[in-house]
Amino acid sequence: MRLTANSLLVTGTDTEVGKTVLTAALAAYWQRYQVAANLGLMKLVQAGTGDREFYQRHFQLAQDPATLAPLVFDTPVAPPVAAQQEGRTIDLAPVWQALQTLRQTKQFVLVEALGGLGSPVTAELTVADVARDWHLPVVLVVPVQLGAIAQTVANVALARQCQLDLRGVVLNCLRPVTAAQQADWTPPALLESLTQVPVLGCLPYLENPADLTKLAQVAANLDLERLLPTP
Repeated sequence: MRLTANSLLVTGTDTEVGKTVLTAALAAYWQRYQVAANLGLMKLVQAGTGDREFYQRHFQLAQDPATLAPLVFDTPVAPPVAAQQEGRTIDLAPVWQALQTLRQTKQFVLVEALGGLGSPVTAELTVADVARDWHLPVVLVVPVQLGAIAQTVANVALARQCQLDLRGVVLNCLRPVTAAQQADWTPPALLESLTQVPVLGCLPYLENPADLTKLAQVAANLDLERLLPTP
């Protein structure tokens, strides 16, 4: 099944599980094998520093810089908490408008989420709610670690409850792991049996996650038909 929509939300089971690595890998692959200017990148919400600066530094994006991170908080916590601490309100209108602009001007748009599907974007909406309301297909990043099976099942259950178009699961090695550890912690056949969602591949541990050549190489090993649109 190929991706027919021109946008994809990269989310995960939690914070710090590899959403930026997968987003960057897909972006690096696209810029190597497709027309680089036809790719749009954006953060759903930027809390603290890091991801936005990473994309600006390593990717030459042919888009208005404001569309990369339309909503930014200085405090690296959940947006509702950050907004309260900074005396601000959360207005998703600029984020929606930026997404619409990129959808209309780019062949493909990668949107990196925050936290997991259950993470709050506002006091009323989770990442899953936004994905549903904005009709964003989703890929779920799962870290190769103990406890990952339960986290995957819970996040897939939320995706199913919200009737999301979940394209699949991508495993990510946060640190060097052995084949035996990977088989014990995130066995693909068991994950697929429990969730009825395909495992699209595994990203190895990358010592230099800014190596775009290596990122494109590891992306090529994924089931890209479910993640990238038909040329």
